[in-house]
Amino acid sequence: MTRLILIVVAVVAVIWLLRRALAGPRAGKPPGEAGEQKGELVACAQCGVNLPKGEARGAGGRFYCSEEHWRLGPRDG
Repeated sequence: MTRLILIVVAVVAVIWLLRRALAGPRAGKPPGEAGEQKGELVACAQCGVNLPKGEARGAGGRFYCSEEHWRLGPRDG
């Protein structure tokens, strides 16, 4: 009985190792982006749409989604 359990465990281990080897390396974060925050969102001062801070155009402490909205300035009201 013990021999059967050892054979089953060995077969499961071999299958698991083969699946990991065939899957290839997992994609991780590139070294340069380890400490950066990507998910910080800001709202456009003109239309209110949310977008990542890195893609927004900033002026005077306000953020805009496009150059056109940046030229128009903040929405009144």
